[in-house]
Amino acid sequence: MSIPDTPTPGAGQLPVTDLSFAEASRELDDIVEFFEQRDVDVDQLVGRLERATAIVDELDRRICQTRGQVEELVPRLAGVGQGRASEPGDGGLSSARPASEPGEGGPGGDQLAF
Repeated sequence: MSIPDTPTPGAGQLPVTDLSFAEASRELDDIVEFFEQRDVDVDQLVGRLERATAIVDELDRRICQTRGQVEELVPRLAGVGQGRASEPGDGGLSSARPASEPGEGGPGGDQLAF
């Protein structure tokens, strides 16, 4: 199977930050297919490897960013189901509840549990 040549990096290609996640994934798949060929064009090898590395770095950055957003949102959603949703930016304080009834447990009785 012949894989069509993709332009060398910089020759009409969008910066990886301008690609959607799906577009970047497809381009990375195309580059992997290029490397799986028996006859790899040495003149394109370094350029494609650099492009693949840039795509992987960008996709990893996006995944880490998304993971952080999900980790922030999931506790807020869980609080909604329990009637204690927190407000954005309050650090979850509006969903805090006392660890025990006031006055119970000595000095720590009035601390908040999260």
